[in-house]
Amino acid sequence: MPEKKTYFVSDVHLGAPASKNNREREKLFVQWLDMAACDAREIYLLGDIFDFWYEYRKVAPRGFVRTLGKIAEITDKGIPVHFFTGNHDIWVFDYLTTETGVILHREPIEKQIGNKTFYLGHGDGLDPSEKGYLRLKRLFTSKTAQLLFSMLHPNIAFWFGHKWAKHSRLAKGLEPEISKGPEFESSVAFAKDYRKQKEIDFFIFGHRHIMMNEDIGHNSQVVILGEWFNYFSYAVFDGNKLELKKYKP
Repeated sequence: MPEKKTYFVSDVHLGAPASKNNREREKLFVQWLDMAACDAREIYLLGDIFDFWYEYRKVAPRGFVRTLGKIAEITDKGIPVHFFTGNHDIWVFDYLTTETGVILHREPIEKQIGNKTFYLGHGDGLDPSEKGYLRLKRLFTSKTAQLLFSMLHPNIAFWFGHKWAKHSRLAKGLEPEISKGPEFESSVAFAKDYRKQKEIDFFIFGHRHIMMNEDIGHNSQVVILGEWFNYFSYAVFDGNKLELKKYKP
């Protein structure tokens, strides 16, 4: 019997205002979920699956029914789907877990998969010098800010949320992000430092919108998953090796 596989994907940014083909991208993502579910042991959604997400107690964001329905179908089959909050979909509460059955993670985790150890997270906030961003993240994760935001009418809240999302790197356009090299990537620096304390085989992150599979020595690799505007990329682990791929239906 073939070995079950573990899939990783991030930065789909469903509903992004900068994109004119959100419906087509969502359909493609659902096709990818179908493909992954054929032989998946687990599926990891590593943040920014939605370009903006906020849940009221009785109101959920409009759209994404294909994606939500497909995730629910997969978890109903007994395949675990892990959802990590990113900087764009940080305001996930209990709707996704209740309705789709995902396992929610708000912080990075270490996970043993087969005989390999993984460090998994969205990848934002790894650079301690980004003080402005870290302050902003603390604000967005504070209960007080979430309570105040929930008092806004949903029409106003979602208008503001999508307006704010436009200030991200996507506002510059949808051209592929270019890395200056591994030595300039905060996730690589973080992994090298973390590796001094603990043995990790694979560090897997999203956030940066680049595709990277970097060997950092000591049998460790840093994988950055890319995005779903230009690359339609993901990683897959077959129990032995990990590959970074582009999805071509």
